[in-house]
Amino acid sequence: MKFSLFLKDKLLQISLIIFGIATIEIFLLAYPFGNFIKIYIPIIILGLYFISIVIEYLRKRQYYTNIYKLLNELEEKYLITEIIKSPDFIEGDILKEILEQVDKSMLENVNKYKYLTEDYKEYIEMWIHEIKIPIANRKNDY
Repeated sequence: MKFSLFLKDKLLQISLIIFGIATIEIFLLAYPFGNFIKIYIPIIILGLYFISIVIEYLRKRQYYTNIYKLLNELEEKYLITEIIKSPDFIEGDILKEILEQVDKSMLENVNKYKYLTEDYKEYIEMWIHEIKIPIANRKNDY
């Protein structure tokens, strides 16, 4: 996950924060506050928001990097849901739940075809058995 793509995803939030800061600065112009306050408020807001974005990015990057690493090590990729840890953010929980449902659906589909194949195999074996009986009876007739 690239930080630039992560920031692009957060563009709406960043725009709203900047709009909010601009609005606060416009209201502060009406009051006789010093320049220190007018500069300190936007720096604190942007600084704290940037720190929260970096922390969120690092958490998510670590989680998704771990998933890719585990996936590349697995021979049977469908087992990924069995070995990934539960994430500590909502999007990861949603992704894990989706993967578990997809895995369950795939397993049900494989089992369905397995049972169909077994039924077909039993049908063929029964048919072969049934066709042998008349042939065996004919040999006894001669």
